[in-house]
Amino acid sequence: MIDLHTHSTASDGILSPKELALYVSEKNISTWALTDHDTVSGLSDAAKTCSTLGINFIPGIELNIEWNTGEFHLLGLGLCRISPELQEVIDFLTESRENRNRIIIQKMNDAGFDFTLEQIKEAFPFSQLGRPHFAEFFVQKGIAKNRQEVFAKYLANGRAWYAAHQGVNLEKAVHAVKTSGGVAVLAHPMSLYVSWKNMPDVIAKIRDTGVMGLEAFHPGARNSECFRLAELAENLGMFVTAGSDFHGKSVRADRHIGRTIGNRKIEDKFWDEELKPALGGNFDFKNTDFF
Repeated sequence: MIDLHTHSTASDGILSPKELALYVSEKNISTWALTDHDTVSGLSDAAKTCSTLGINFIPGIELNIEWNTGEFHLLGLGLCRISPELQEVIDFLTESRENRNRIIIQKMNDAGFDFTLEQIKEAFPFSQLGRPHFAEFFVQKGIAKNRQEVFAKYLANGRAWYAAHQGVNLEKAVHAVKTSGGVAVLAHPMSLYVSWKNMPDVIAKIRDTGVMGLEAFHPGARNSECFRLAELAENLGMFVTAGSDFHGKSVRADRHIGRTIGNRKIEDKFWDEELKPALGGNFDFKNTDFF
């Protein structure tokens, strides 16, 4: 059993990279990718912990891409280093997040909540701050019961405190992943908000920028959609991945480590037959800069 899409406290998960690695081991995951949003700060701790636990670790990242409809997230899997190009992308996205956070805190203040951005940063000192942290802050303060309540009332797209997160150019992001030794994978394609009529052409154009893989199996999609996406990937010559998009045991009821849509176990084939060949067939995280 494997998992190629997870998050730690380095972005918006609730377990630290080390704690998440221990949890991965507890759940008998043999191959695991940490793919925090717009940051690689958790990869070193995760890699070192995996080395002691005998887990095949895949250093990764999830990048926000500029897109007109829905959300476009790009996974970079099998990173060996942080190239200057990837660092530039990370710096751009970090500044974009900071700008959005300032807008959100201003909207909160205008609504009568007297909190500062510094207070929220102090509550999550090791994280790449985003909307989930604002939501969790409200939970910690006893203002809301859970993150979902805060999103539903204030932070979701279309709600009063929503602010867009500027993405990076796709071609630039793909190049950054490649120069770091990784491969680019389109995460949860249904979040693009593209109709099935247009999906083949849209995915083909994304593939032509150098995106090699497609995360067909994701708990946010319907069962039928996942198999349809897997077939589309095969037709377009892309490899297929699967992930849980796990953020923590108490974050989403449908997200379980090592499992994807329908609580299915994520099979080893998604590493052995799909991602590993795309990485050249001899990837060893102990030879990366993160170990």
